Parts: sequence; C-alpha cells; structure tokens
Amino acid sequence: MRRDLVFWAVVLAALVVLVWLLAGVLLPFVLGMAVAYVVDPVVVWLERRGLSRGAAAGLLVGSSFGVGVVMLLVVGPVLFDQAGALLSRLPGILAAAYGAAAPSLRRLLEMVGAGGSGEVPAILVQAGHRMEGMLAESAAALFTQGLALVNLIGLLSVTPLVAFYLLRDWPTVVTEIDGWLPRDYVDVIRTQAREADRVLAGFARGAALVCTVLALFYAVALSVVGLDFGLLIGLTAGTLSFVPYLGALVGFGMSVGMALIQFWPDWTRVVLVGAIFVVGNIVSDYVITPRVVGDRIGVHPLWVLLGFFAGAELFGFVGMLISVPACAVIGVGARFAIGHYKASALYLGTGDG
Repeated sequence: MRRDLVFWAVVLAALVVLVWLLAGVLLPFVLGMAVAYVVDPVVVWLERRGLSRGAAAGLLVGSSFGVGVVMLLVVGPVLFDQAGALLSRLPGILAAAYGAAAPSLRRLLEMVGAGGSGEVPAILVQAGHRMEGMLAESAAALFTQGLALVNLIGLLSVTPLVAFYLLRDWPTVVTEIDGWLPRDYVDVIRTQAREADRVLAGFARGAALVCTVLALFYAVALSVVGLDFGLLIGLTAGTLSFVPYLGALVGFGMSVGMALIQFWPDWTRVVLVGAIFVVGNIVSDYVITPRVVGDRIGVHPLWVLLGFFAGAELFGFVGMLISVPACAVIGVGARFAIGHYKASALYLGTGDG
C-alpha cells in the first residue's frame, strides 16, 4: 500500500510540474480538449447514423470553428474598439471615481476620528499604494494574457487540429490508457473514471450553455441601456460565469461603477444597470442552472472559487480554464476517499475501548 501511494504521488507531482513548465504553450491544446469533450456526444450521434467517426469529427469541428470565425469577424472589431477605448479612458475613469468618492471618504474618516479634516491616515495611503501596484500588475498580466488569447494564428490552427484528432481517436485513446491501468485496481479506477466523466459531462456542457445565455443577455441588455463598453462588460461577465458567482460579481462591479460615472446623478439608469445583473443571476441560479447543471459538480462554490484563483496563480490563463474541471475530479476522488475512510477501522474503531 505504501509503495502504491508513493508511486501515485510521484505520478501526480510529475503531472503538476509538467503542466507548470508547459503552461505557456498549452492554451490551444486545453481549448481543443475542451471543445472535443463538449461536442463528443454529437459525434457519437452522427456515427450511429452511418457517418464515420473521422468524417463526423471533421464536419463538426469545421462547422463549429467556421461559425466561431464568422462571429469573431462580426463582433471582434467592436470588442477591440471598446477594449482600446476603455484602456485609453481608464486613467480618467479612475480619477473621476476618486474625485467622487474622496469627499465621502474624508467625512467618514472624520466621523470615526481616523484623521483630521482633509487628512488621510498614513496606513490607508500605504494600502492605497499597495492596491494600486496590485491593480497595475493584474492589468498588465490580463493584457498580456489577452494578447496571447487573441493570437489567432495559434488558436485557429492548433485548436481545431487538437479537437479533430481527439474526437476521431478518442475510443483508441481510451482503450490504450485502460491498458496501462494496474490490474489490481482496474475496476475501482474505471468506476471512479466513469463518475468523473458523469460529473464533468453534466457540468461542462451545462456551464457552456449557461455562460452563452448569460453573455448574450448581459451584452444585449447593457448595450440597450446605453452603457459605455456594455458589450465588452457583458461578454466578459458571461464568460466568467463558469466559476460560480465570479461573473456576476465582476460584471456587477464593472457595470455599476461605469454607470455611476456615466449616468450620475441619474439614479434610474444606474439602478437599471444593477438590476440587469440581479435578474441575470436570479434566472441563472433558480431557472437555468438547476435544469441544465443541477448539483452534478458536487463541490461547494467557495472551493471552486479557491480552485479558480489557485489555478490562475499557479498556471496562468491555462490554470483558470482547467481549475473548475480539476475541482470536479478532485471532488470525485475526495468522496471516494471519505467513503473508504468511514468504512475503515480508523473511523469505526476496533471496539476495544
């Protein structure tokens, strides 16, 4: 048992190190694997109707990425224009936000006795400088990752190839990996793999649908209201919604902050912008998600958030993409381990005491 644990610990450590070393070039491969996993049921359906697996994979991948390219050509210029305008206006937006908040902050500090009139305590100044540095680093990192994300040559050439070959050869790959499994544990590993597949299939395909619906709703609603950068904010919030609450929180903060700067003192439009995210979150939590996702992931949202930020810290943008599926698989393994623990003498005791 000890030898087996050491072996699997070494294998896991080697995989983590390998992902960490190759994180900079893994993005097209991770996206290709995600696409292949999500659309595999459609390939199976086409195969059952007489189409070869290779032809079905080629047809599906080609049509999917063709639609993606068309959408990118239609929506991409608007998004790039809004992103460039946002970056150019960001210093002015931050200055306006500070100018609006500074008087209230000073009055609050005077009320609690934290400083004299017009004086901000040194500890808050230091915290502000530190926060400014963190925001600058985060913005630079996001900008860098954004440039990598829109590297069309890499994404539009490697990603479809990865998706196609995985879809075409998936049965062969599964059979080959199954042949590597240790024979003493093959039934247990197969059972846990099927459970992990059930969890991932339900969550990934459901989350893809939820993110698409929310992204379209937020983008259209914010654009109709007339919010500056509404399309960019809405699509960003919808995309981030694959992590529980993250998309809603980020979108709400960005949109309401922009609405306060743009529409002040028109409270009606500010409230309307906030209501868009409240309605979207309610519909997602109580209508869409229970129907298409349910409780398949089996992991508390707080642990998913922790996994998301841990993945981003360790592996960058690739870590963000694999964090939620990794949390789901870890949850399956944890439930299996806890079940064995509760059936063991360590938990039940020997009865001697």
